[in-house]
Amino acid sequence: PEIEAPEIEAPEIEAPEIEAPEKETPKTETAGTEAVTEQKGGQEAEATPSVEERLAETNEQLLRALAELENTRRRADRDRAEALKYGAASFARDMLGVADNLQRALNAVAELDQDTLPDAAKSLLEGVAATERDLIASMGRHKVSPVSPMGEKFDANIHEAMFEAPGTGQPAGTIIEVIETGYIMDERLLRPAKVGIAKDE
Repeated sequence: PEIEAPEIEAPEIEAPEIEAPEKETPKTETAGTEAVTEQKGGQEAEATPSVEERLAETNEQLLRALAELENTRRRADRDRAEALKYGAASFARDMLGVADNLQRALNAVAELDQDTLPDAAKSLLEGVAATERDLIASMGRHKVSPVSPMGEKFDANIHEAMFEAPGTGQPAGTIIEVIETGYIMDERLLRPAKVGIAKDE
């Protein structure tokens, strides 16, 4: 007879579960990132101006604008005043030739014997003299006045020396002859007086 060997069941061996170790996030990197963030935040806070700084800058810009506006107003007032004061300077300068011709005409007959002149000539001379007086008066109303510095000291600012003459008995630089009358308008020179001056011997 066959003898059956009994079946022996092998015991089941359970494999132990091995847990994977948890990886720890390095603390150094997180700390470094936080430090950089805090540094950037500080720099942004420093770069952003405060309300007081903005107000001070705005106030300074306003003061500069007001100062520039005041300077512009003063320049405009000065230009307007000069225009009113010297606006007729060009016209007055053109009229100087008329005054010169009238004066030359009177000087040409000044040495003539007035008694020997006919009545028509006398009337003509009187009319020329009246015209010159009216012209000088009209220019005077516009603050244009003649410069006839006979016997005065030579001044290069308002006189033009045409010649020097020694042996005149006058101190050097004294005006001994006025060749052409000068004119000024208020404080501005329209034309210098052409003169002759004394010279040291």
